[in-house]
Amino acid sequence: MRKVWQLYVLIALPVLYIIIFKYVPMYGAQIAFKDFVVSKGIWDSQWVGLKHFIRFFNSYEFGRLMKNTLLISLYSLIAGFPFPIILALSLNMVRNRFFKKSVQMVTYAPHFISVVVMVGIVFELLDPRHGVVNMILQALGMDPINFLGSPGLFKSIYVWSGIWQSVGFSCIIYLAALSGIDPSLHEAAVVDGANKWRRIWHIDIPGIMPVAIILLILNTGSMLEIGYEKVLLMQNPLNIRTSEIIDTYVYKVGLLSQAMNYSYSAAIGLFKSVIGFVLIYSVNKIAQKTNETSLW
Repeated sequence: MRKVWQLYVLIALPVLYIIIFKYVPMYGAQIAFKDFVVSKGIWDSQWVGLKHFIRFFNSYEFGRLMKNTLLISLYSLIAGFPFPIILALSLNMVRNRFFKKSVQMVTYAPHFISVVVMVGIVFELLDPRHGVVNMILQALGMDPINFLGSPGLFKSIYVWSGIWQSVGFSCIIYLAALSGIDPSLHEAAVVDGANKWRRIWHIDIPGIMPVAIILLILNTGSMLEIGYEKVLLMQNPLNIRTSEIIDTYVYKVGLLSQAMNYSYSAAIGLFKSVIGFVLIYSVNKIAQKTNETSLW
């Protein structure tokens, strides 16, 4: 430890972050099994077992929340997973360094835009009267569309705006994996007469497949972890039917309602975490048996 103390200093902050924000809050997760009263504290509140879980499973909101959350998650996973790979493979074949760096900068810059600003941009683009999209539709002789007021369009707007914001930053991982492929493989393929498509299919894609599988496992494990900020900002009374998800419901029940039912919201959050753990464990086992690539 004395010889490599610098490495321990570097890893100290991440370890402290995990302990403080991931492990310590596990003590408070027990309120999901109690009728938590602030004046009594966590330890002295009455133990009620699975009461809040059963209440959530029997509520009329359960089916709608699960449906919306899973549909948005699956839509995001299926639509968003290939794009970083395609972008990385395309950039890897570009030989003009200036063009390559310019495209990288333009594509990953939106990742650093805050969620609030991103939603504001979406609102401006899709405004029924002054938005650019509706102005184009009117110029083509079509009627303007209230995109954010249409329940059926909410998922597509959420997913594709997210892809636009994250595709450039996500492709950095694949570019790093592509840079680790042995150049002699491409040289041998060129000598054998392979064109760019053949080299991509037989060298690049197999080379990044282990990384892609690991990321797919991680993304599958966080399917229910959509996050409430962007969804909450895009919600309105017209699209609430298809936009209400578990995270926004927990936020409203736990903090916005007059009762502030902490135990009920904690039970919902714990249920979501258990489902995420089951998903990531199952997908990891499947990947381990099929491709021999897994997280553990």
